[in-house]
Amino acid sequence: MFESCVELLDEYSRVEGQLADPAIHGDQGAARRLGRRFAELGPIVAAYREWLSSTDDLAAARELGEVDEAFADEVATQQERVDVAAERLTTLLLPRDPMDDKDIIIEVKAGEGGEESALFASDLARMYMRYAERRGWSAQILDMVESDLGGYKDISIAMKAKGIPEPGTGPFARLKFEGGVHRVQRVPVTESQGRIHTSAAGVLVLPEAEEVDVVIDANDLRIDVYRSSGPGGQSVNTTDSAVRITHVPTGVVVSCQNEKSQLQNKESAMRILRARLLAFAEEQAAKEASDVRRSQVRTVDRSERIRTYNYPENRLSDHRVGFKSHNLDQVLDGDLDAVIDACVTADQNARLSEVGTG
Repeated sequence: MFESCVELLDEYSRVEGQLADPAIHGDQGAARRLGRRFAELGPIVAAYREWLSSTDDLAAARELGEVDEAFADEVATQQERVDVAAERLTTLLLPRDPMDDKDIIIEVKAGEGGEESALFASDLARMYMRYAERRGWSAQILDMVESDLGGYKDISIAMKAKGIPEPGTGPFARLKFEGGVHRVQRVPVTESQGRIHTSAAGVLVLPEAEEVDVVIDANDLRIDVYRSSGPGGQSVNTTDSAVRITHVPTGVVVSCQNEKSQLQNKESAMRILRARLLAFAEEQAAKEASDVRRSQVRTVDRSERIRTYNYPENRLSDHRVGFKSHNLDQVLDGDLDAVIDACVTADQNARLSEVGTG
């Protein structure tokens, strides 16, 4: 049982030795990759050592129990410790999403519902930025298109962890289940009769791609420049600083107008484009590989309604995992961990089930 951990223990020692070599830090890319692998292996090694220790203690308790019945309770206690250690180690050994270590670009788009949908999109964007603040991540708005009442028709936010996060704690690992349609039920500010309306906004979570992750041929790009516009379509810039980039082979189009400089907008647009192309490649690979696991939580279908925010009842409901809470005001202020943990646990249970039946 857990024979693979012996090799992982050896790898952990090798990586630890490499990181101790000052020469490796001359190559920041290599040092970062080793640092991430070291952080990934650390919890597995600790869990394996705990399992070995608890297994040895159980064996000792059984030997003592054979000669003295007073040690019977100790056997039960040590068996429980072994079971807990084995369960944790099994979970840690599950195949990880290779994108989990990535920083992200999260896009929130207003859906049907006009101004109310745009205002809800701004509430979601604020919720994610408050969550990033709570996690100690940086959050940078790459581009946004405002509505007349100050909501967002469309907003793109880059979120980046500081240093090398522990496995499962980085931006993509925590927020990858947020993609889909978010529905709101409340009385809009535009409603004079006090009636509750339902509207929605879409969320897309993209792992941010480094230049080595996605190779883009400049000949495949069509770049257009134009004047940026604000609410109502009025011009907010007298120069052609806004940039629209079209990746011709895939038809992916990215527009950025948030910065005053055309160069800055182009850089932001390229970041978003790389992230979208990486996600596109991942989705294509998943479709082509018949044995690829289809997560029961995460979905590629951007049209799936995943969550409802009911303001009158201060209730949040996640329809994929049956999670409900009555602290919507706190969730919208960035207290998202409970609902995210429910999604992560459901995904882990689905994968454990597949291991058990595979």
